[in-house]
Amino acid sequence: MADKKINVNVVFVGHVDHGKSTTIGRLMYDAGMIPEQEMQKLKEEAQKVGKVGFEFAFVMDKFKEERERGVTIDLSYKKLITKKYSVTIIDAPGHKDFVKNMITGASQADAAFLTVSAKDGVQPQTKEHLWLLRTMGVQQVNVNINKMDAVEYKEEAYKKAVADVSVILKQVGINPEKVKFLAISAFLGDNIVKKSDKMPWYNGPTLMEMLDLLEEPKKPTNLPMRMPLQDVYEITGIGVVPVGKIETGIMKVGQKVIIIPGRSGKGVPGEIKTIEMHHEAMPEAAAGDNVGINIKGIGKKDVARGDVVCDAGKPATIAEEFTAQIAVINHPTVIAKGYTPVFHVHTAQVPCQFLEIVKKIDPKTGQASTEKVDFLKNGDVAVVRLKPMGNLVIEKQTDNPNMSRFAIRDAGATVAAGICIDLKAKAI
Repeated sequence: MADKKINVNVVFVGHVDHGKSTTIGRLMYDAGMIPEQEMQKLKEEAQKVGKVGFEFAFVMDKFKEERERGVTIDLSYKKLITKKYSVTIIDAPGHKDFVKNMITGASQADAAFLTVSAKDGVQPQTKEHLWLLRTMGVQQVNVNINKMDAVEYKEEAYKKAVADVSVILKQVGINPEKVKFLAISAFLGDNIVKKSDKMPWYNGPTLMEMLDLLEEPKKPTNLPMRMPLQDVYEITGIGVVPVGKIETGIMKVGQKVIIIPGRSGKGVPGEIKTIEMHHEAMPEAAAGDNVGINIKGIGKKDVARGDVVCDAGKPATIAEEFTAQIAVINHPTVIAKGYTPVFHVHTAQVPCQFLEIVKKIDPKTGQASTEKVDFLKNGDVAVVRLKPMGNLVIEKQTDNPNMSRFAIRDAGATVAAGICIDLKAKAI
């Protein structure tokens, strides 16, 4: 198909109640992707559960619990065709209980829109989400200053929000001058698809226009094929269908693969039978594509979320131990040798123990300290040696940057984030 558009994965993040799901719902509706009668049904549903005004959010928040609580729990995906791209929109949860799903969403994205309410401004999770986007390697970050209607469309309120968010962007190492700030009201549809007449002072793009201004993602198709599993379904008439985003390489029907670590911990061999994207069968799919696949020789109990589908000839590594550079974001006390939090690497969650703090690095200069380090606190950047307390598939940044990033979580919060710089492989 000569007219096949390039696929771009875009994640919407931000503090709970700042209007992410509403922004996407309004975008889908105004772009003509949601029929009028379906929107009417969602409106009635919102009124029924006492969530008047949540109809646009309900486009993405499919689960009953999400609708009743008014929060996004899991990741939702929607396809939107713009003039230039085929956009897969990922609605990531803002609620702090569901950050692990947000990390998965960020790890699958080529670009991100951070949603910040003009009324409430920067909140704790605004900063956390930016750190995560940075660590997960999202190169393009833009900011929706939402709920402009709640501040009477005033330019001063917009400018204040832009200034406050710019401070946070700098702290996480993103240059605010390279970031587009949009002035929107998702609920009323200002600057979503149609240009608003209520903000004559704003001369930036609408959200729909901004999607087409995104840079085309560079697809690492030259690296070996890797697809971390997001989920594994059993579908009648088809069989076992693992789903996920191909991080690197190209996957083809008939390709010999190995899924590691698999239930056995030694890898499960198979062969790609079918590849489906947005309910369409494809002969092949490339890095950046979110797909569902059927693999010859794989049972439902053989594989699970966090396993990685690899080219059989060039499998990824399971780490015996690894060395990483980390940044401590938000730890209540200090991190010392022996600490064993949960590491989120691609879609896997594995506890890892700190064996050694090798050295501290000055984040401003990049210079390493020479004195012995006993513990790390918030704001510290360090090189550390780690041991997974289970089978963890991770690769060195120099071999495959897409498979080397991680976030560290403990007691419901992201405490640090980092990247693998060296490893000792486990024999399987």
